[in-house]
Amino acid sequence: MAVLIGLFSFVLVGCSNEEKEEVLEMATSADFAPFESRNEEGDIVGFDIDLAQHIADELGYELKITDMKFDGLVGALQNDRVDMVLAGMSATEDRAENVDFSTAYNHSGEMFLTLEGSEIASLEDIEGKTVGVQLGTIQQEGAKKLQEDYDFEIKAVDNGSVLIQELLSNRIDVAYMDKAVATGYMEEQDLAGFDDPTTSSPGMAVAFPKGSELVDEVNQVLADAEESGYLQELKDEWLSEEE
Repeated sequence: MAVLIGLFSFVLVGCSNEEKEEVLEMATSADFAPFESRNEEGDIVGFDIDLAQHIADELGYELKITDMKFDGLVGALQNDRVDMVLAGMSATEDRAENVDFSTAYNHSGEMFLTLEGSEIASLEDIEGKTVGVQLGTIQQEGAKKLQEDYDFEIKAVDNGSVLIQELLSNRIDVAYMDKAVATGYMEEQDLAGFDDPTTSSPGMAVAFPKGSELVDEVNQVLADAEESGYLQELKDEWLSEEE
């Protein structure tokens, strides 16, 4: 009887471990439409979400998504709390010191958002103004670099929707954001804006813990998605209006 119980327990543990290995745990920050946001039902949807599901399907995993603040995503990877991150994250050199990246799957660029009728229409006009950015983003890094040539104040907030509220409430003069995201807000909130002519984004990529074996596998899925036209289908569905 003891032997049978032991064997039964071993089978249960084995099934539990196998089930755990089949789950691909992904983190995102669902405040970055059209890449990831919550719909009216509260579900997380967007370009990155569809791409993540495609990756999971192609590799034979069940996808589990965790929503968290953007500036906590790299830490989640470093602490092995998740297997990968899709969150419109740019593959910067600084981030690459702490995480591994896939090949880039999208390039957007940056944009400055203002209220309609604002006199701010160029970089020169941000002198003496308050520029809002989202914590932990490439735009926060870019704003700090711009301060070397332009005199303005930076205000960092937790997420993109708060950033837009800061702008609408006149608590900041300008919002500095990813172009695809900013264009969506322009149409939704009737805002104005202009492109940042000084930056060249390294591109958005999937992020992984250092040394993850998933990098090569996901790169192959991305290459196949590019060749088959699936990536373009996602861009047509989610990004066509913004581009």
